[in-house]
Amino acid sequence: MVEAAVLGAGAWGSALAKVLADAGTEVRLWARRPELADEINDTHRNSSYLGDIDLPKTIRATSDAAEALDGACTVLLAVPAQTLRGNLERWAGLIGDDVTMVSVAKGIELDTLMRMSQVIVQVTGADPARVAVVTGPNLASEIVEEQPAATVVACSDSGRAVALQRALSTPYFRPYTNADVIGAEVGGACKNVIALASGMAAGVGLGENTAAAIITRGLAEIMRLGIALGAKPATLAGLAGVGDLIATCTSAHSRNRSFGERLGRGGTMESAMLATGGHVAEGVASCESVLALANSYDVEMPLTDAVFRVCHKGLSVDEAVALLLGRTTKPE
Repeated sequence: MVEAAVLGAGAWGSALAKVLADAGTEVRLWARRPELADEINDTHRNSSYLGDIDLPKTIRATSDAAEALDGACTVLLAVPAQTLRGNLERWAGLIGDDVTMVSVAKGIELDTLMRMSQVIVQVTGADPARVAVVTGPNLASEIVEEQPAATVVACSDSGRAVALQRALSTPYFRPYTNADVIGAEVGGACKNVIALASGMAAGVGLGENTAAAIITRGLAEIMRLGIALGAKPATLAGLAGVGDLIATCTSAHSRNRSFGERLGRGGTMESAMLATGGHVAEGVASCESVLALANSYDVEMPLTDAVFRVCHKGLSVDEAVALLLGRTTKPE
């Protein structure tokens, strides 16, 4: 019996497959492209996403979802947030009735404004207690190099949370359990948007004072939305909130920060995409869905609104900065 299936062989999915394998879990990794599955099996590398990092030889890759899911006790869903529903609709019938499903994507679905765990429950009909979330300050490029990192395993079922915690525990990767799924997901979805803002500010030449202000006021936005949705403030003050926000806003390895920085330097959306390997940063889609979700709860998110206008309404980064600084002053 395969203990875990990881569906999605991008950087994060492959990194988690390595963590699971290093922790002693048998892993099957699904790759959308057969040639990528072949590369992983033949060379034990995923050069497209992880360069020359060697993956454990115990990871078995396949482009057949049925093969990946056959007998799996735990399924990690590592496809981009906006593609989760479509993929899961094809996979749902292949997932066993008591399997723990784990969302590792960070975003809010555009059309429904659902969090990823809600999408999983709606598509599969599973009890929400079977759905967990793994999130935190987890840059894949550092994790595969076995640099020390911590993460949050959020699940309302404490038994499943602890089982997943054990399956992911290695000398370099430390998971903490948490019952607050809402807080974990809100922190993960929103931080990508704030990272775009942080990158834009760096791109136009603004310094550390500005970066600190963006991160701090970005956290205030995340806290307001999270609390409105039922999250616990302590979750957003921890690894899933502050921790993930700091890593994504400050690291050169962060796709969202790098994407924003290129926009700040005057690049177009198309040129920023090309410079980041042809991929749109998750925050570009998330800024639209997060802002719509915030508006539906009457939550004010000015930084998110500014990022949305830059990415989708043609506002320049300089105009966005002026707009933010021109807002009415008020108490913190």
